[in-house]
Formats: sequence, structure tokens, C-alpha cells
Amino acid sequence: MTAFKLRSHPSPFKKQKLSPKAAKAKATRDLAAANTDDRKAKRADSQKKHRESPSKKGQDYDHKSGTFKSVKANRGNDGEGTKKEGKKNYRV
Repeated sequence: MTAFKLRSHPSPFKKQKLSPKAAKAKATRDLAAANTDDRKAKRADSQKKHRESPSKKGQDYDHKSGTFKSVKANRGNDGEGTKKEGKKNYRV
């Protein structure tokens, strides 16, 4: 019988350590942010672009540049971080 060793490095999908009250408040805020008209339009547009270009599977659609990028490049603003981003820079 082989013994399995648990990985010691943290998962990138690990939950934040929040109290139950804080976790519930965050879930409410996150859901409200995800369901704004702006986010719904971006989500629908991204899904449409993915249906038109099935070869781009595994990539994110960048609404600022209008192109497909790796997840890392898109969500990290090409290494610049996200503080400089604003709604005026996005096209939907």
C-alpha cells in the first residue's frame, strides 16, 4: 500500500479565513457586484465571443483591449495590478 503525502503549499483557490458573519456579508457583496448591469453585459459579451471562437478555450476575453488573453495576464492587468483600471477603459 502506498502512502499519499498531502501537498504543503496552499491552494490558489483556498477560502479566506473569515468569521461566519463576515463570510456571509462578503458573499452578499460579491453576488451584488456580479449581478450589476455592467457585469451582466460583460459576462454575456464574453460568452458570445467564446461561442464565436471556440479555439480560445482556456483564455479570458479582455474587454479593455478587445482581445483574448491568458487568465494571468487579463486579471492581473498585464503585470500592472488592478488599481489603475477604471470603467472608462472597457468596451462592451
